[in-house]
Amino acid sequence: MSPLLLITIVFLLSSLAFWLGKRRALVLAGRGSGVRMHSRPGYYGLLTGLWCGLPALLVIVAWQLLAEPLLTRLAMDSVVAAKGSLSPEQLGLLTNDLRNLVAGRPLGLAVDPLLQAAADRYLGMERISDLALAATALAAGLIGASVLHGRIRPGLRARNQVELAIEIALILCSILAVFITIGIVLSVLFESIRFFQQVPFTDFLFGLKWSPQMAIRADQAGSSGSFGAVPVLAGTFLISAIAMAIAVPLGLMSAIYLSEYAGPKFRATVKPLLEILAGVPTVVYGFFAALVVAPLIRDLGGVFGLSVASESALAAGLVMGIMIIPFVSSLSDDVINAVPQSLRDGSYGLGATKSETIKLVVLPAALPGIVGSILLAVSRAIGETMIVVMAAGLAANLTLNPLQAVTTVTVQIVTLLVGDQEFDSPKTLAAFALGMLLFVVTLALNVIALYVVRTYREEYE
Repeated sequence: MSPLLLITIVFLLSSLAFWLGKRRALVLAGRGSGVRMHSRPGYYGLLTGLWCGLPALLVIVAWQLLAEPLLTRLAMDSVVAAKGSLSPEQLGLLTNDLRNLVAGRPLGLAVDPLLQAAADRYLGMERISDLALAATALAAGLIGASVLHGRIRPGLRARNQVELAIEIALILCSILAVFITIGIVLSVLFESIRFFQQVPFTDFLFGLKWSPQMAIRADQAGSSGSFGAVPVLAGTFLISAIAMAIAVPLGLMSAIYLSEYAGPKFRATVKPLLEILAGVPTVVYGFFAALVVAPLIRDLGGVFGLSVASESALAAGLVMGIMIIPFVSSLSDDVINAVPQSLRDGSYGLGATKSETIKLVVLPAALPGIVGSILLAVSRAIGETMIVVMAAGLAANLTLNPLQAVTTVTVQIVTLLVGDQEFDSPKTLAAFALGMLLFVVTLALNVIALYVVRTYREEYE
């Protein structure tokens, strides 16, 4: 029995337990006028369903974690006994071959009979294990539901126990999210430390040349091995600044119009159309930037006698700004609509015009949400890769000229990690150092945004 089918059966069994628990609570409540249940009948049903589903799911998860290593070890015992002492590397190769045989992936023309016998033994034990898992999980669910069903009494605090279970689940989800974040940061940090053991931190942070090509031989040309991150970071900020110069005014003004001036029918039509921009794949924006916007900018620059590269920061920034308009517009529109109408009515009562009310009352009240939408748009712009690859190029030029080709941190990370790489080389480890730098920059933007919001809140309140 597959795990998915077993989980489906457990869910159906839990639904049946919910119905039985609720029905028993209704029967107890209807026996006489003096019986008063502590909780509503639905809580008794939920508690019965939890006592049925949770034990079964715990058995399934624990079994899935322990079964595969145990079955592999049992199947490999005969191989190890026949071949004698094996080194850890040889044992690892044989174990990998066994797993390929079990999964149905052929190893080649000749298969070791010992491995084939071990694979057959593994499959036989796996079938027995699946049957034992199904029996154990369903038994645990039935026992749990039966125990709770027998404990249903008027004084059972079912609501408290259900809410406690939900609270524990929420706490576990929060802890899991925190640990995932910590794990991501530590994984990048450890590799970054390995990089800085080979490349000085000051050279990386303040270096003005980015050429992460390490020479394999002493006479190899074109491999300078320069890891100065300033050109890459400057290109990231340049393209993001161009994008935000397009997205913030257009997005914020469209949000103000849709929430304060537009009629209900116009708003109901235009807002979904505007949000379609957020659903367009970034590769489509990249095609548009490379095939339409970049040639158009190059031709316009030629008309005015300007030297414009075929791939420029301006082309990437303009298209990226169009892409992130919905992030600013939609979130700002929702935040502006959330401002209490009483603030507007009070402003009108004091004689303020509509524009003065928007400028002096609505926007200050909605500032935290607007700052959050802009921060989300900035993070989206900094993390964009495909548009930059197709419209801005890969050249790490230290320039503030938007008509020249530049690159960004995310593009360089992708470039460094494409293909087969060895993680002992500074060239590959540089990607993790760039990732850590991007994390620090994003964290700094969050801190600045929180400072602005808190400062303004103090003045406004």
